[in-house]
Amino acid sequence: MKTAVIIGAGPAGLTAATELLQHTDIHPIVLEATEQIGGISQTVNYKGNRMDIGGHRFFSKSDAVMRWWSELMPLQGSPSLDDILLQRPTAHAPAGPDPEREDRVMLTRQRVSRILFLRHFFDYPISVKWTTFAGMGLKNTLRAIGGYMAAVVHKLPETSLENFYINRFGRPLYEMFFEDYTEKVWGVHPSRIGADWGAQRVKGLSIFALIKDIVSRPFRRRSVEQKHVETSLIEQFVYPKHGPGQLWTLAAERVKELGGEVRMKQEVVKVNVEDGRVVSVEVNHEGVHETIACDYLLSSMPLADLVASLQGIAVPAEVQEVAAGLPYRDFITVGLLVKKLKIKNTTSIATFDLRVPDTWIYVQERDVKVGRLQIFNNWSPYMVSDYRGSMFIGMEYFCNEGDELWTMDKEAFIRMAIDELVKIEVLDREDVIDATQVKIKKAYPAYFGTYSRIDTLRHFLDTLPNLYCIGRNGQHRYNNMDHSMLTAMEAAANIASGTTDKANVWNVNTEQDYHEAKK
Repeated sequence: MKTAVIIGAGPAGLTAATELLQHTDIHPIVLEATEQIGGISQTVNYKGNRMDIGGHRFFSKSDAVMRWWSELMPLQGSPSLDDILLQRPTAHAPAGPDPEREDRVMLTRQRVSRILFLRHFFDYPISVKWTTFAGMGLKNTLRAIGGYMAAVVHKLPETSLENFYINRFGRPLYEMFFEDYTEKVWGVHPSRIGADWGAQRVKGLSIFALIKDIVSRPFRRRSVEQKHVETSLIEQFVYPKHGPGQLWTLAAERVKELGGEVRMKQEVVKVNVEDGRVVSVEVNHEGVHETIACDYLLSSMPLADLVASLQGIAVPAEVQEVAAGLPYRDFITVGLLVKKLKIKNTTSIATFDLRVPDTWIYVQERDVKVGRLQIFNNWSPYMVSDYRGSMFIGMEYFCNEGDELWTMDKEAFIRMAIDELVKIEVLDREDVIDATQVKIKKAYPAYFGTYSRIDTLRHFLDTLPNLYCIGRNGQHRYNNMDHSMLTAMEAAANIASGTTDKANVWNVNTEQDYHEAKK
């Protein structure tokens, strides 16, 4: 029997293992360096209150991905707790599980995300309606209209993320709603970031797309609407009862049930190559080294680490330089359990106890470091131990390992985070019940440094016919969860068919027609 070693027990690694088990007779061994299943898609349980690291909407234009999720966790067949409290009608599946009685269930969730800027809320993505203009004020509104008209007439070369945004929204809106937040996330100005990031994450979104969405919405059938709008404009998604980590834990169990292996705390330190093929990996498990032979290697480890681990092959100096120069952003979340928030619901969306309806709030305010807030109650009422009596929120900070934020004392960091929410009038200090902090390394692959030369690295790695680079860090691409899964599906399909051309694996989430609408 042939063996496939899979590095990483995140969405890509676990999807690859499952696909190989279902479509080949290859034995997969998943090696995870940490104690956590799910990678950045893990869920952290703090005293019964759950944190979704980064926030994960379960939505895809790929039917294969949607089926994959639903086979693990079927859609709810009865109302969830918040539906019951609000007497809110929600999409149910015939004979689906009752979330009040069963845990293995997906909930239907309403997508609400807004921007906090100048102490006002704005829709995210920016909407073309009166409340937006009222919040901006007359002067800024006139500037925005003039800037957008100028951008329609005069397009800038899309050599940077800054120009990408300006071409779609105009310079004034870019400066108000994109410039500072983007620099918070990446630590560099958008003029220094490749336009690729916008092409992958913002996709076809623009003022024109927003207007088109508003005009066409009354005429669209709901059943097809979700699959044909821009990804950033979707209104509903599904979500595991206890967060994304619940689904990936089930996926790991499924791999084992099908005969595969998932080994935890197994750090890959060497990838051994002989005669132009990967033949084994060496792992460090709590100080004990072991060599595992393999016929295939599917890697979701950071490309810099993969290249550094290669043994038995001459790695050109330029390839080493590109790999070592690929940048990442690290991630810190402060979880706050609070009695209530100072901000209240002023929308038309019904919420329990007048709580704000948002899953995410993007903090565009320049006088604080926090980049985004998550409100876990709104992802799922079962993410919070006492849904009726408390709220669990996540304050997200973007940083670099070793910098001032990363090295700050945990308690001092939590105090700073609370101070920032008090400062921007989101929270009263006396309403904080408890707090925790979680750090994630290499959460976001970044599009500067040597990224513009990544094809040199890719072409070298593709000379190893049985090596497949999958997932977010495996391709150094800021993929959504479904895109990471699709890279794994494509890699497994290639292995099953004997195809050695890996273009389809690398091309997931790069083709514009995939971005725009599902065919």
